[in-house]
Amino acid sequence: MRADILGVKVDRESMAETVLKIRKAVEEQRPIQVVTANPELIYATGRDVRLKQLINSAEVVTPDGVGVVWAAKRLGHPVAERVTGIDLIEALFPIAAEQAWGVFFLGSQPGVAEKAAEKVAEKHPGFRWQAAHGYFSREEEPALLEQIREFKPDLLLIGLGAPRQEFWMFSHLDLNTVSIGVGGSFDALAGINKRAPRWIRHIRLEWLYRLLKQPSRLKRQLVLPRFTWKVICSGKEQKRTRKVR
Repeated sequence: MRADILGVKVDRESMAETVLKIRKAVEEQRPIQVVTANPELIYATGRDVRLKQLINSAEVVTPDGVGVVWAAKRLGHPVAERVTGIDLIEALFPIAAEQAWGVFFLGSQPGVAEKAAEKVAEKHPGFRWQAAHGYFSREEEPALLEQIREFKPDLLLIGLGAPRQEFWMFSHLDLNTVSIGVGGSFDALAGINKRAPRWIRHIRLEWLYRLLKQPSRLKRQLVLPRFTWKVICSGKEQKRTRKVR
């Protein structure tokens, strides 16, 4: 049973359970869509019904961030733990290397996806990979799609930023692969934007570390208090509804 956060259905499984579900899909050659739902993405569905419908149709929707974990608990549907996009794919890379999967890195600025793939391949040799940047034009898209189809990846990592990556993912279901929206993960994997130290992640302040390192994220972070307030109001509404019943 999924947690309902502002109408978005989020999986309650742990990281290990999520990895197992994706691994099984790859082994069965069963194409699925994986959405890593952070507070900004969930909040955006309040203004975009189609986005909400797409997310809720995904086979896997992970709680990406402490804000989502808090919201799930607040609304009475606690999740096992946060499952962020970058943590998820980092947990999948050793399996990809062991099983010789094909992994396609799509997104970020020119050269970044390739650098990310190279660094991951150095650490986990054994998987096949190809990469392409996310600044392709409408005219260039057919060639990109043909490249992906010819490569036949087991994992298609889409780092186009939310919600563009979600709309793109669901517009190309014919690619027949396990597709995962990974946001800005390639920048971190390539070493361009370094992740917070493990101890900061452990105390759940990675969002603050990223904001201090990238002040340009402030506009995005302003969504968080609005998300928080909306969750609180939703919780109160649920309590009122239960009393009426």
